[in-house]
Amino acid sequence: MSRIFNLPIDGLKVGHSIEETVVTGTTACIFDEPSVAAVHIMGASPGTRETELLNPEYAVAKVDAIVLSGGSAFGLDAAGGCQAWLKENNRGIFIDPVHIPIVPSAILFDLRSPGNKDWGRFSPYRDLGYAAAENATDKVLLGRAGAAFGASTANTPGGFGMASAPFAGGHILSMVALNSVGSPLIGDTEHYWAGPFEEQDEFGGLGSPIPWPEDAKIGRTKSGQLVAGANTTLAIIVTDLTLTPSQAKRVSISAHDGFARALYPVHTMADGDLIFTASTGKVELSEDKLLELSVIAANVTARAIAVAAFEAKKDEAS
Repeated sequence: MSRIFNLPIDGLKVGHSIEETVVTGTTACIFDEPSVAAVHIMGASPGTRETELLNPEYAVAKVDAIVLSGGSAFGLDAAGGCQAWLKENNRGIFIDPVHIPIVPSAILFDLRSPGNKDWGRFSPYRDLGYAAAENATDKVLLGRAGAAFGASTANTPGGFGMASAPFAGGHILSMVALNSVGSPLIGDTEHYWAGPFEEQDEFGGLGSPIPWPEDAKIGRTKSGQLVAGANTTLAIIVTDLTLTPSQAKRVSISAHDGFARALYPVHTMADGDLIFTASTGKVELSEDKLLELSVIAANVTARAIAVAAFEAKKDEAS
């Protein structure tokens, strides 16, 4: 049974929903108050909604939620479901007579999961987005859950992972929906590339393999899915430390180092990898701490990737 992760950041809730017959799902990250957000895309085949709005030069600097979903392009409907829930709760920019929630989103490709994809005229993702928002809580299920319910990697199940670290009086949290073309494992071992960054045996405590496998540098990839758009790892970094939109963008860029520390290969032509960063702005951060924050964001992202695979493997075995 996968573990529950207790969110360390006030004003943040995360909810999952799944459709077991389709083998897919959605995750909604809900902010109690509009929060600064940014995104950086490194994969070659992303699928997104409202991400252009997050560029620092544009006028809308804050978001009400961020949605991750399976379903490839169909999954973009999930943001509309989350938006409907937020509107019902009077969230969003008020332009008389209506609230307009701002909900950026990104999708991963899970359409080769074993479920039934013949869902009729309309996909289930709008309803999944609504349910994920409705289910949002401060206690979050890891493993085969939410947006990663139908996900996979080269040689492990895909999964949903989280990791966090305290810093400068606040916290830095990373949540990941893992669906990579590459592998989180070193060669054919059970050791994780992210092993040097592990804390409290959160993904098994195995460390690095001894001796080091001679064939470790040979990349393990998904058979038959080395095509554009067929994979993607998505992450959301959330901190309660204050960030401007430009600073949040820099954190997203730096945090991609965490992908490179935890997956091999990564950021390929067959991936749509991206990272959102959001700040609830409850704790003041001095500018001289931004570099260290970015380093920690990469580390917790690497850990969250390994946690996602580790917990998903436990689910598959149970």
